[in-house]
Amino acid sequence: MTQIVTWPYCLLSPQQPSVNLTPYSRSGGRSLGGVEPTIRTDLGFWRIDYANIPMRVKNRAQWQWWSAIRSTLAGKAGLVAVRAPSTLMAPYASGEFESDAIVPDASGVIFQEGPPLQPELLPYRKSPVSIVAHASAAIGATSIKIRVITGGENLYGIRFSYQHALYETGIGDAPVGNVWDLPITPSIRAPIPSGAALEVTQPTCLCHLADDNGMDIDIPRVSKVTMASVSFVEAVDYWNALAAGGA
Repeated sequence: MTQIVTWPYCLLSPQQPSVNLTPYSRSGGRSLGGVEPTIRTDLGFWRIDYANIPMRVKNRAQWQWWSAIRSTLAGKAGLVAVRAPSTLMAPYASGEFESDAIVPDASGVIFQEGPPLQPELLPYRKSPVSIVAHASAAIGATSIKIRVITGGENLYGIRFSYQHALYETGIGDAPVGNVWDLPITPSIRAPIPSGAALEVTQPTCLCHLADDNGMDIDIPRVSKVTMASVSFVEAVDYWNALAAGGA
Protein backbone atom coordinates (compact mmCIF):
# COMPACT_ATOMS: atom_id res chain seq x y z
CA MET A 1 0.00 0.00 0.00
CA THR A 2 1.29 3.46 -0.91
CA GLN A 3 2.37 5.46 2.15
CA ILE A 4 1.07 9.02 2.31
CA VAL A 5 2.50 11.41 4.89
CA THR A 6 0.11 14.03 6.28
CA TRP A 7 1.82 17.41 6.73
CA PRO A 8 1.21 18.64 10.34
CA TYR A 9 0.06 22.11 9.36
CA CYS A 10 -0.48 23.41 12.89
CA LEU A 11 2.99 22.30 13.98
CA LEU A 12 4.89 23.31 10.84
CA SER A 13 2.82 26.31 9.78
CA PRO A 14 4.04 28.70 7.05
CA GLN A 15 3.71 32.43 7.46
CA GLN A 16 3.38 32.84 3.68
CA PRO A 17 1.60 29.90 2.04
CA SER A 18 1.01 30.03 -1.70
CA VAL A 19 -1.34 27.77 -3.68
CA ASN A 20 -1.42 28.16 -7.45
CA LEU A 21 -2.56 26.12 -10.41
CA THR A 22 -0.12 25.72 -13.28
CA PRO A 23 -2.18 25.05 -16.42
CA TYR A 24 -1.00 23.02 -19.35
CA SER A 25 -1.55 24.85 -22.62
CA ARG A 26 -0.43 24.46 -26.20
CA SER A 27 0.22 27.04 -28.85
CA GLY A 28 -1.87 27.14 -31.98
CA GLY A 29 0.89 28.85 -33.96
CA ARG A 30 1.08 32.48 -34.91
CA SER A 31 -1.62 33.95 -37.11
CA LEU A 32 -0.99 36.20 -40.10
CA GLY A 33 -1.46 39.19 -37.81
CA GLY A 34 1.29 37.97 -35.51
CA VAL A 35 -1.04 36.87 -32.70
CA GLU A 36 -0.25 33.51 -31.14
CA PRO A 37 -3.45 31.89 -29.89
CA THR A 38 -3.08 29.70 -26.82
CA ILE A 39 -5.41 26.73 -26.44
CA ARG A 40 -6.11 25.66 -22.89
CA THR A 41 -6.24 21.95 -22.13
CA ASP A 42 -8.25 20.38 -19.30
CA LEU A 43 -5.07 19.33 -17.51
CA GLY A 44 -2.81 21.17 -15.10
CA PHE A 45 -1.20 20.71 -11.74
CA TRP A 46 -0.98 22.46 -8.39
CA ARG A 47 2.13 24.05 -6.94
CA ILE A 48 2.09 24.80 -3.22
CA ASP A 49 4.82 26.82 -1.51
CA TYR A 50 5.20 27.02 2.26
CA ALA A 51 7.42 30.04 2.90
CA ASN A 52 8.78 31.14 6.28
CA ILE A 53 7.95 28.31 8.64
CA PRO A 54 9.24 29.43 12.08
CA MET A 55 11.43 26.64 13.48
CA ARG A 56 12.07 27.40 17.13
CA VAL A 57 15.06 25.91 18.92
CA LYS A 58 12.97 25.08 21.99
CA ASN A 59 10.26 23.28 20.03
CA ARG A 60 11.76 19.81 19.78
CA ALA A 61 8.62 18.38 18.15
CA GLN A 62 9.09 20.67 15.15
CA TRP A 63 12.60 19.43 14.51
CA GLN A 64 11.74 15.80 15.09
CA TRP A 65 8.79 15.83 12.70
CA TRP A 66 10.64 17.87 10.09
CA SER A 67 13.40 15.23 10.11
CA ALA A 68 10.92 12.35 10.18
CA ILE A 69 8.97 13.69 7.21
CA ARG A 70 12.15 14.39 5.24
CA SER A 71 13.47 10.91 5.92
CA THR A 72 10.17 9.23 5.05
CA LEU A 73 9.65 11.16 1.80
CA ALA A 74 13.24 10.49 0.67
CA GLY A 75 13.20 13.34 -1.82
CA LYS A 76 10.70 13.72 -4.64
CA ALA A 77 9.71 10.05 -4.59
CA GLY A 78 7.50 10.27 -1.50
CA LEU A 79 3.88 11.34 -1.23
CA VAL A 80 2.66 14.01 1.16
CA ALA A 81 -0.82 15.43 1.69
CA VAL A 82 -0.47 19.15 2.31
CA ARG A 83 -3.14 21.63 3.28
CA ALA A 84 -4.09 24.27 0.72
CA PRO A 85 -5.07 27.30 2.83
CA SER A 86 -8.43 28.44 1.45
CA THR A 87 -10.31 30.24 4.22
CA LEU A 88 -10.32 33.52 2.27
CA MET A 89 -12.57 32.00 -0.40
CA ALA A 90 -14.51 29.49 1.71
CA PRO A 91 -18.31 30.06 1.49
CA TYR A 92 -19.07 30.83 5.13
CA ALA A 93 -22.73 31.65 5.74
CA SER A 94 -21.80 34.78 7.73
CA GLY A 95 -19.54 36.07 4.99
CA GLU A 96 -16.65 36.07 7.48
CA PHE A 97 -14.23 33.45 8.77
CA GLU A 98 -15.84 30.80 10.96
CA SER A 99 -13.67 28.32 12.84
CA ASP A 100 -14.33 24.60 12.81
CA ALA A 101 -15.79 23.09 15.95
CA ILE A 102 -13.72 20.40 17.65
CA VAL A 103 -16.00 17.62 18.80
CA PRO A 104 -14.94 15.10 21.50
CA ASP A 105 -15.25 11.39 20.91
CA ALA A 106 -17.67 9.11 22.73
CA SER A 107 -15.45 9.07 25.82
CA GLY A 108 -15.21 12.86 25.92
CA VAL A 109 -11.59 12.97 24.73
CA ILE A 110 -10.43 15.63 22.27
CA PHE A 111 -7.24 14.65 20.46
CA GLN A 112 -4.67 17.23 19.50
CA GLU A 113 -3.21 17.20 16.00
CA GLY A 114 -1.58 13.83 15.64
CA PRO A 115 1.73 12.78 14.09
CA PRO A 116 1.86 12.85 10.29
CA LEU A 117 1.74 9.06 10.02
CA GLN A 118 -1.17 8.66 12.43
CA PRO A 119 -4.07 10.65 10.93
CA GLU A 120 -6.47 8.69 13.15
CA LEU A 121 -5.30 10.89 16.03
CA LEU A 122 -6.57 14.02 14.36
CA PRO A 123 -9.51 15.65 16.16
CA TYR A 124 -13.02 15.18 14.89
CA ARG A 125 -13.89 18.46 13.20
CA LYS A 126 -17.31 19.85 12.51
CA SER A 127 -16.99 22.34 9.69
CA PRO A 128 -19.34 25.35 9.46
CA VAL A 129 -19.55 24.63 5.72
CA SER A 130 -20.89 21.33 4.42
CA ILE A 131 -21.11 20.54 0.71
CA VAL A 132 -21.52 17.19 -1.07
CA ALA A 133 -21.35 15.89 -4.62
CA HIS A 134 -24.93 15.97 -5.93
CA ALA A 135 -24.06 13.52 -8.70
CA SER A 136 -21.09 11.30 -9.40
CA ALA A 137 -18.13 12.78 -11.27
CA ALA A 138 -15.94 10.60 -13.48
CA ILE A 139 -12.19 10.82 -14.08
CA GLY A 140 -11.42 13.57 -16.57
CA ALA A 141 -14.65 15.50 -15.97
CA THR A 142 -14.29 19.27 -15.93
CA SER A 143 -17.52 20.07 -14.10
CA ILE A 144 -19.31 18.87 -11.00
CA LYS A 145 -22.72 19.25 -9.38
CA ILE A 146 -22.45 20.32 -5.75
CA ARG A 147 -25.24 20.42 -3.19
CA VAL A 148 -24.99 22.81 -0.25
CA ILE A 149 -25.95 21.40 3.14
CA THR A 150 -24.75 24.32 5.25
CA GLY A 151 -22.80 27.35 4.16
CA GLY A 152 -22.96 30.51 2.12
CA GLU A 153 -24.77 31.36 -1.09
CA ASN A 154 -21.84 31.63 -3.51
CA LEU A 155 -19.76 28.66 -4.64
CA TYR A 156 -17.86 30.48 -7.39
CA GLY A 157 -14.10 30.50 -6.83
CA ILE A 158 -13.96 28.10 -3.90
CA ARG A 159 -11.49 25.28 -3.38
CA PHE A 160 -12.37 21.81 -2.22
CA SER A 161 -10.73 18.42 -2.04
CA TYR A 162 -11.79 14.82 -2.11
CA GLN A 163 -9.33 12.16 -0.95
CA HIS A 164 -6.48 14.69 -1.28
CA ALA A 165 -7.35 15.67 -4.85
CA LEU A 166 -7.64 19.47 -4.92
CA TYR A 167 -10.02 21.45 -7.16
CA GLU A 168 -11.11 25.04 -7.73
CA THR A 169 -14.50 26.10 -9.08
CA GLY A 170 -15.07 28.63 -11.84
CA ILE A 171 -18.10 30.64 -12.92
CA GLY A 172 -21.16 28.60 -13.86
CA ASP A 173 -24.91 28.96 -14.18
CA ALA A 174 -27.11 30.14 -11.36
CA PRO A 175 -27.94 27.39 -8.84
CA VAL A 176 -31.17 25.46 -8.93
CA GLY A 177 -32.26 25.44 -5.32
CA ASN A 178 -29.19 24.42 -3.35
CA VAL A 179 -27.53 22.60 -6.27
CA TRP A 180 -24.71 24.18 -8.26
CA ASP A 181 -23.41 22.93 -11.61
CA LEU A 182 -19.88 24.32 -11.78
CA PRO A 183 -16.80 24.08 -13.99
CA ILE A 184 -13.72 23.01 -12.06
CA THR A 185 -10.00 22.90 -12.61
CA PRO A 186 -8.05 20.72 -12.87
CA SER A 187 -10.04 17.83 -14.30
CA ILE A 188 -11.32 15.17 -11.90
CA ARG A 189 -8.41 13.05 -10.68
CA ALA A 190 -10.35 10.10 -9.25
CA PRO A 191 -14.07 9.22 -9.27
CA ILE A 192 -16.21 11.22 -6.84
CA PRO A 193 -19.38 9.30 -5.91
CA SER A 194 -22.76 10.93 -5.50
CA GLY A 195 -23.25 12.10 -1.92
CA ALA A 196 -19.52 12.24 -1.15
CA ALA A 197 -18.59 14.93 1.39
CA LEU A 198 -16.21 17.49 -0.06
CA GLU A 199 -13.60 19.18 2.16
CA VAL A 200 -13.93 22.93 1.67
CA THR A 201 -12.51 24.68 4.76
CA GLN A 202 -9.30 22.63 5.05
CA PRO A 203 -8.75 21.11 1.60
CA THR A 204 -5.61 19.10 0.93
CA CYS A 205 -3.52 18.24 -2.09
CA LEU A 206 -1.48 15.11 -2.70
CA CYS A 207 2.03 16.22 -3.59
CA HIS A 208 5.69 15.42 -4.06
CA LEU A 209 8.52 17.64 -2.92
CA ALA A 210 9.39 19.99 -5.77
CA ASP A 211 13.06 19.22 -5.24
CA ASP A 212 14.96 16.25 -3.83
CA ASN A 213 16.69 18.58 -1.38
CA GLY A 214 13.57 20.63 -0.74
CA MET A 215 13.60 19.97 3.01
CA ASP A 216 17.23 20.93 3.66
CA ILE A 217 17.36 23.19 6.69
CA ASP A 218 19.95 25.23 8.58
CA ILE A 219 20.47 24.50 12.27
CA PRO A 220 20.48 27.80 14.21
CA ARG A 221 23.45 28.28 16.55
CA VAL A 222 22.85 31.82 17.75
CA SER A 223 19.27 32.84 17.02
CA LYS A 224 16.30 31.26 18.76
CA VAL A 225 14.42 30.65 15.53
CA THR A 226 15.17 29.96 11.88
CA MET A 227 12.82 30.25 8.94
CA ALA A 228 12.34 27.19 6.76
CA SER A 229 10.61 26.99 3.39
CA VAL A 230 9.51 24.07 1.28
CA SER A 231 7.79 23.71 -2.09
CA PHE A 232 5.50 20.97 -3.37
CA VAL A 233 4.09 19.94 -6.75
CA GLU A 234 0.93 17.91 -7.21
CA ALA A 235 1.51 14.16 -7.59
CA VAL A 236 -0.10 13.92 -11.02
CA ASP A 237 1.79 10.68 -11.63
CA TYR A 238 -0.08 9.09 -8.71
CA TRP A 239 -3.46 10.00 -10.18
CA ASN A 240 -2.41 8.72 -13.61
CA ALA A 241 -1.30 5.41 -12.11
CA LEU A 242 -4.52 5.19 -10.10
CA ALA A 243 -6.61 5.71 -13.22
CA ALA A 244 -4.60 2.98 -14.94
CA GLY A 245 -5.14 0.65 -11.99
CA GLY A 246 -1.53 0.67 -10.84
CA ALA A 247 -1.48 2.89 -7.74
